[in-house]
Amino acid sequence: RFIAKPCALGLKVQANGPQKAQPNAILEKVFTAITKHPDEKRLEGLSKQLDWDVRSIQRWFRQRRNQEKPSTLTKFCESMWRFTFYLYIFTYGVRFLKKTPWLWNTRQCWNGYPYQPLMPDLHYYYIVELSFYWSLMFSQFIDIKRKDFGIMFTHHIVTVTLITFSYVTNLTRVGTLTLCLHDAADVVLEAAKMANYCKCQKLSDLLFLTFAIVFIVSRLGIYPLWILNTTLFELYEALGNFPALWVFNVLLVILQILHCFWSYLIIKAAYKAISKGKV
Repeated sequence: RFIAKPCALGLKVQANGPQKAQPNAILEKVFTAITKHPDEKRLEGLSKQLDWDVRSIQRWFRQRRNQEKPSTLTKFCESMWRFTFYLYIFTYGVRFLKKTPWLWNTRQCWNGYPYQPLMPDLHYYYIVELSFYWSLMFSQFIDIKRKDFGIMFTHHIVTVTLITFSYVTNLTRVGTLTLCLHDAADVVLEAAKMANYCKCQKLSDLLFLTFAIVFIVSRLGIYPLWILNTTLFELYEALGNFPALWVFNVLLVILQILHCFWSYLIIKAAYKAISKGKV
């Protein structure tokens, strides 16, 4: 409100929303109580009732649906908030992990487990990340609705459960690696969105391409070879079998399934971008 909005207006981001449909009590009642996408039979009935042609009624419903969509300014402000958080927390995570022995040797994640001291920096990292994902859990119901709402809802539940479970069971060392790895691509994604809302097409395309590479390399390459490898194999070798191991790995594998789904969408979008010449 006080930072993102002035920045958006300074960058000449469009402040007005979609064109509003003209007021009509009958059509509004159908839209809110019955359907937002009337079929041909209902359109013909409304045409006779209002003495409008079918095309005008279709246009009214299209404008009414678009009316509920947020303005570009609103979307820019949301992306700028998320970009700011992801950039901060990713930078913090990198600076913290540089000082730890388990960054380059994942077997150190299990050295002395479960009697590993909870360092203040690690505690802060966890609490801030958990707070952010809890906020997303609730704010997604009032934020901009997107096509992948159901998938994102699943993602937030799995993420909150993973962070909480790993904190309670003191599996925090590998948790910090997972958190930092996931934040890397999100920084670039939000930057690409902001460039798109500012109509900086070349910058948006470049950032989207960078995001696609970082996402696929980190989520389909580094994540299974680095994170899943240590939780599925090195953890078992170091400590043997125990219940928390299976719960933790099931949640991590669900996350990997979501990565595969999103990678498919990103590759699909990248293919369309290359064929059309723009994102």
